Amino acid sequence: MVIKRQISEVKPYNAPLHFDMKALKLHGLEESGATKFWMGMSHFLPGGGAEWAYEDSPTEKIYFVLEGEVVVTSKDGDILLQKGDSLFIGPNEGRSMLNRSNQVATVLVVISND
Repeated sequence: MVIKRQISEVKPYNAPLHFDMKALKLHGLEESGATKFWMGMSHFLPGGGAEWAYEDSPTEKIYFVLEGEVVVTSKDGDILLQKGDSLFIGPNEGRSMLNRSNQVATVLVVISND
């Protein structure tokens, strides 16, 4: 199976526990039949971010910054991610995220399914 999705056809949504951000779910079970993971793109306005979450989640997460920069806070401290940087977060690792800049930040997100 090969599934192409065009960005122009993807509807933005408001993700739970996120603020000043629009998300686009590009691939997942409903979108393309992907069963092991889903992939989305998040656009964070200046000051936008995600509240602390995932501490009790068995999912693995990968963030790849396409544009701008974000600060991811884990139990180990703050991690600045700039354009071209990626970050892996293992199961049951909490995190929050914040765009501290004055530019929109765009992040590609890949999260495993439970």
